[in-house]
Amino acid sequence: MRTDVVILPDQTWPELRARWRDADARGFTGAWTYDHLSWRSLRDGPWLGTLPLLGAIAAETSRIRFGTLVTSPNFRHPAVLAKDVMTLDRLSDGRFDLGIGAGGVGYDALALGSEPVPSAHRTARFAEFVTALDLLLREQSVSFAGDFFTAVESRTVPGCVQLPRVPFTIAAAGPKALAVAADQGQTWVTFGPVRPAESAQQWFAAVADQAQILNAACLAKGREPSSIRRLALVGLDLGWAQESIGAWQDFTGQLAELDFTEVALHWPRPEDPELPGPAMSVFDEISARLG
Repeated sequence: MRTDVVILPDQTWPELRARWRDADARGFTGAWTYDHLSWRSLRDGPWLGTLPLLGAIAAETSRIRFGTLVTSPNFRHPAVLAKDVMTLDRLSDGRFDLGIGAGGVGYDALALGSEPVPSAHRTARFAEFVTALDLLLREQSVSFAGDFFTAVESRTVPGCVQLPRVPFTIAAAGPKALAVAADQGQTWVTFGPVRPAESAQQWFAAVADQAQILNAACLAKGREPSSIRRLALVGLDLGWAQESIGAWQDFTGQLAELDFTEVALHWPRPEDPELPGPAMSVFDEISARLG
């Protein structure tokens, strides 16, 4: 099973550069960072801009794949984002993955001064956002007019290194978003149930239900369910899954039984008791066992 790491952009640049280089050296297959304007739900502190940061990361790493987990339409326009994504793919010689989500209702949804999109319309905006990005990254010149976004002869030249475009990792938990993943995603990512699970059994049951909905959505679109990769994001608060190397092996073993192909855990945060993640000793042992 592929093992990835999530590195939050809330440290100084020297510290972040060291962590990303370390992730590259440790043998993680991929590394991700969140794409927010800030993370006010948990704290209001340092938070670097994701896309400029990843441009620097492209130059500071040589092997590891990297991307956003996830970018949303809350403050991104698909035409501008497509240009940035193409550039990151070029800078990294084809190591970039674009994670995309529907966007929540927190600060990111309010920062530009517009009214939040009602929940009934958020999935429609999400589907349009993904469709527009797909067109803009496949074609060098695109005009697009939808209910939420417009682009007039938008140029994405010279295009992506990865063809026909960079891979999409689609975040989805509900049926409508899972249908978007089945339609456009190369990878589906879930953080588990929408509401916090009360036990490991409940967590796995919810994820199994999501996987079955995804499988059905793939079949409805004439797609083989096994053609989409499946990534489980281990939340910082999911202590039972990462409290020891044994717990981690049990966790990833059960994920494999559900046909998951990869898992992502957060870089340890011993300096921050509110965001525990794995202990450094467990993290070291996990990375030492990477093939």
